[in-house]
Amino acid sequence: MDIGIPKETRAREHRVALTPSGVKALVQDGHRVWVEADAGLAAGHPSGDYQAAGARIAYSRHEVYTRAELVCGVFAPEPAEYALLQKGQAVLAFWALPAARPEDIRALLSREVTVVGLEAIEDGEGRAPVRTSMSEIAGSLAVIVGGGLLLNEFGGKGILLGGVPGVPPAHFVVLGAGVLGRAAARAALGIGAQVTLLDQSVEHLRQAVRELPGPVNTMLATRPNVEKALGFADLVLGAVASPGQRAPVLVTREMLRGMKPRSVVVDLAIDMGGCFETSRPTSFASPTYEVDGILHLCIPNLPSGAARTATQALTNATLPYLISLARDGFPQTVGRHPDLGRGIYLYRGRCVKESLARAFGLEWQPLPGAEE
Repeated sequence: MDIGIPKETRAREHRVALTPSGVKALVQDGHRVWVEADAGLAAGHPSGDYQAAGARIAYSRHEVYTRAELVCGVFAPEPAEYALLQKGQAVLAFWALPAARPEDIRALLSREVTVVGLEAIEDGEGRAPVRTSMSEIAGSLAVIVGGGLLLNEFGGKGILLGGVPGVPPAHFVVLGAGVLGRAAARAALGIGAQVTLLDQSVEHLRQAVRELPGPVNTMLATRPNVEKALGFADLVLGAVASPGQRAPVLVTREMLRGMKPRSVVVDLAIDMGGCFETSRPTSFASPTYEVDGILHLCIPNLPSGAARTATQALTNATLPYLISLARDGFPQTVGRHPDLGRGIYLYRGRCVKESLARAFGLEWQPLPGAEE
């Protein structure tokens, strides 16, 4: 099979879908891998490394999409690029289609391509290997970057997240006790912050308490409790997710006004619409903005800040699926890996993700061997 790895085009996106070692595994399995020139350069993998691994270098994004039957990227192509997609082609990437425009869904259906959302791949227990790999990195970075924003020079109130002897640490509030929230809580505890974790599931909170290395306050994520936590928070992380759906809005603008001035919110649910009413996507070039005296950071691709680590983690999570798909195609692979089936939004012009069909009023046609 011909497999394509395009260079990412989003501003300040430094990751690439596969490392040279991942490419080598596919080549040794008998496949041709086309890697766009300099696709991995920002992650520390120059084109020469890919050539040494057996890849063929493509010198344009158009060439990658023209040659490949299976394309693996970090972010999905932009709507303006849908004309590059070939009938019958499959594209694995972070699509976040539940947050897409209806016209974009229709355009993809008309191209008769297979769309696999890396963020939606999960097993029956809710374990999501690709999303988990990026969430663990994003959680740690949220503490590093969010803690930095509390400093005077970056617009914050001038406090140190972990405090010092004789000076109490800052209050770090995490909305969501999933992988992302627990990773952030673990990192914050490691530097001495006071951590409060909220979730709608008491069982998720119990799991967090068992896993985390230090004492953490837990609260059920009711509106009164969220309002109470916002009132004492210095740094708030939005880490809620509803797989395959838009993120729920937990914090309204009215609730935001109850926060202390010059506090910081980091919304990492922004790729699925955001969980703060006041959230809008930002970038590394212009990372923050202020609403009612509260500093907002809403970078959808925050793991790109640690591109080499993130690329290695992404390769570890996606490579088993790519090897199986390249060998056997979708029906057989989905039969063996139903978690992959749950990540397929569209299959050759049909909507096969029931939740997406409901959200956009589309006809749902189940993929043989896949489960919703």
